Amino acid sequence: MGLLPSRRVLSCGLALCWATGGLSVAGALNVRVLVLAAPQMTVKLPAAQTVVRPAGLAPSAPTAPAPVANASTWKVGVMGSGAGAHLTLNGQDSGNNTLYLPPSDGSQITVGSATYRGGLLLRVQQGGVQAINVVSVDDYVRGVVASEMPASWPSAALAAQAIIARTYVAARINPAQPFDTCATESCQVYGGISAEKPQTDAAVAATAGQVVAYGSKPASTYFSSDSGGFTASAQEVWGMNGLPYLPAQPDPFSAGGPKATWTLSVPLSKVQNAAAGYGVRVGALRSVSMTKVSPSGRPQEITFVGASGSAKLSGAEAGGFVRSLGAGSSRATLSGLDPLTITGSGQGHGVGLSQYGALGLARKGYDHLHILGFYYPGTVLSMLAGSGAGGPVLAQQAAQPLHADAPTSPSVYDLLAGTPLGWTGE
Repeated sequence: MGLLPSRRVLSCGLALCWATGGLSVAGALNVRVLVLAAPQMTVKLPAAQTVVRPAGLAPSAPTAPAPVANASTWKVGVMGSGAGAHLTLNGQDSGNNTLYLPPSDGSQITVGSATYRGGLLLRVQQGGVQAINVVSVDDYVRGVVASEMPASWPSAALAAQAIIARTYVAARINPAQPFDTCATESCQVYGGISAEKPQTDAAVAATAGQVVAYGSKPASTYFSSDSGGFTASAQEVWGMNGLPYLPAQPDPFSAGGPKATWTLSVPLSKVQNAAAGYGVRVGALRSVSMTKVSPSGRPQEITFVGASGSAKLSGAEAGGFVRSLGAGSSRATLSGLDPLTITGSGQGHGVGLSQYGALGLARKGYDHLHILGFYYPGTVLSMLAGSGAGGPVLAQQAAQPLHADAPTSPSVYDLLAGTPLGWTGE
């Protein structure tokens, strides 16, 4: 199903040559971002803002205010323990284990050294304080795109990143949880106001409310830095099934990145410890080899032979072991033993959009719709229309499906050679 074997074409995918003028952007949908967890922290806010204690905090429906404190700068900590633990404000008992500053037009808060748009939820958690930024989805995306992709990159790449960042967090909104996402690489990097740039703000504004959808829900728009020339499926990397729009496929556009090719030498002692961490108990290692490889070039089985026997790691664990050795990608080969030499390509898990691939496509003249159509085949473009009890609601709008395969049509290389970009494969 890849570009070379099946002659996959770049169509106006993701329903992407249709107008969105008839759809309204969700204006009330908020996301809750865990921005800091610490024993204590400093919080700054405009002096006129009011703190409330929420009985429950949905993403877009804060509870009615019940003023408990006002201050411009707080030292926030915890007193007591267990169910009796309360937040303290400047050393004084607040009387509550949860405090909330609702977002309002133009509101900003500072937590530690970072300033964010929107409001703030403070809560006691395991004897410390969690600071959760409550912010509109698009203001959140403004702080993500420039943190995840250089603002100097082409506008098409930035627009694609804006849409998948919005989709990624929309898919994670869950009112039943205390927060929806975090601000680190474990989720998406969110730098707040200091990360915002005019170019990335323009990309967010130009795609306001737009998300990638599959089955009438926001898709799981995973992305990584560089696929190494072949994207990975969600199944091979994480053992996740039911995501056909995240396939393994050739990606000739991911070339020229700083991690296009690399070599890593790992001492045998580190290899032995890493293997033990995965439950491999074979005594002193004598060989480590990949005995099964996926179509994308990532390990599906690694065999360990040691002084007291042999063992295998299979599926997602095989790739996880390679990454645990410090490899930037599991698209790699193994050789030697002490040191174990890992020779690979790419950076990151390789599932979904490759950021250097998006850069390559943009430099070839393709717009963000083509970029998304290539990396998430079978999806459509939709709009956030608001929020419901279970999370975000998408606009009820018919969408043109992606033309994923057209074997009798021009290949992607024909398109790059000069076939007009408006060609849809029909």
